[in-house]
Amino acid sequence: MSQQVISRVTTGMRVVDSTGAEVGTVDLVQRGDPNAVTVQAPAGVDPGGSLDELIESAAVEEPDVPADLAARLLRTGYLKVSTERARTGAVYVLADRITAVTDDGVRLDVPAAELPEEE
Repeated sequence: MSQQVISRVTTGMRVVDSTGAEVGTVDLVQRGDPNAVTVQAPAGVDPGGSLDELIESAAVEEPDVPADLAARLLRTGYLKVSTERARTGAVYVLADRITAVTDDGVRLDVPAAELPEEE
């Protein structure tokens, strides 16, 4: 279901949270990949390092969030939303948090305050 919903989202769409407040506009749409469960260590990386170090060494640019959340976002799909509500200027929305996609934009089932900010 969430894959069908996210496929209707396009960049530039307005995003509204569960309270009806405007969050911002869609900057990036990433469909989910159920196989994106693990991050493989590149050659030469110390396997004893932390998962955060591993992901940084793999030069993953998006999503710019802690490793456990990044794995969830990649599996389920996500939106990156440009917003003035976050000090970094962007938040991430899990695909399963989208309740509707209409001509007016994207409606979420959570308040903006619960969306993870870009690091």
